[in-house]
Formats: sequence, C-alpha cells, structure tokens
Amino acid sequence: MNLQRPLLLASNSPRRKELLSGLGLTYELLLKEVHEDFPEHLKREQVAEYLASHKADAYKEDVTNEALITADTIVCLGDRVMNKPATYEEAREMLKALSGQTHEVITGVCILTKEKKTVFHDSTKVYFKPLSDAEIHHYITHYKPYDKAGAYGIQEWIGMVGIDHIEGSYFNVVGLPVQKLYQKLVELGILAIT
Repeated sequence: MNLQRPLLLASNSPRRKELLSGLGLTYELLLKEVHEDFPEHLKREQVAEYLASHKADAYKEDVTNEALITADTIVCLGDRVMNKPATYEEAREMLKALSGQTHEVITGVCILTKEKKTVFHDSTKVYFKPLSDAEIHHYITHYKPYDKAGAYGIQEWIGMVGIDHIEGSYFNVVGLPVQKLYQKLVELGILAIT
C-alpha cells in the first residue's frame, strides 16, 4: 500500500489513532480545540457528518498537499443524541437509558484535500442486555468513560459483559469505520494498492 499524499489525522482519540495505524497507514496528528455544537434540526446521520465536516473546516488553512481525516461518533437512542458525559451522574443516566435497549452508533467521517471534501458515515446497531446498577457503577468508577459518546467503549469491560450483539461494523462503534474509510481513500486516489 502506498499513500499518494501525506495523511493528517485531526483527532485526539487514542482509538482512532490505533485503528488508522492498524490499517498500516502513517500519518501526522493535528490537534485544535473545535466546538462540537450542531443545529438542532439535523437528523441523526446528518449530525455525525456535520460534526466531522465542521472539524475539518477548522483545519482548511493547514491542508496543502495532504489529505486530512476528521471523524465524530454519536450514540443515538431513538431521537436522542448522547454526547460525552461530563459527570458520574450523566454517565450513569446514559448507561441506565441504554440498558436493555437497542441503540445506534453513527460515525461521520470527512476526508479533506485542497481540491475536495468528502463526507460519509457508517451506522451500527448495538444491543445491550439489561445492566444492573452495580455493573454500571463498577464500569464508571473503574473505566471513567467521560471521553466516550454514550458513556461507554465497546472494547472495554462493559462491552464484554453488556453487549449481546451488534449489526454492522464493530470498528465503527470503536470510533472509525475503517473498512469504509479504506474504500474511500482508494476511490479518491489517496491510497494505492501495490
């Protein structure tokens, strides 16, 4: 595999860094503080794409001959969009709401070059078993999921004991739909298979 231009990743997520490295791609990290507010009228898929695109816009001036990747993952229970919890109470409330329910994880991705902006998303259904108060407390106190949408990481303890099954990409729930990203990088001529 050969990158046809340098790759930039604008994300502080250790999971996204790990997944991109897992594809065998080298990249440089770019980090800026970008507000994650979105217009209330957007549909769920549009929220994830809007946030990924909005993040990319903050880096427009930094992109010359590179390809920049930004992403945003949201957790949706019905029409409710769950962001990252700020407190123990918020995390507990989110996990109680997800307990015994099916929810959707949507990751929006933006690939930005000087010439073009490509935005797409992937969606995965996640089925949680009913969680006890003790399980929720154990997870929050030991894993502190304050940097995760919906207050959980599928790859952590709560995912191992609480998720019955999923429909769709596991990696999308972790934070980056790597199969779709790989395909887009090839289609855009940013990645060549040799």
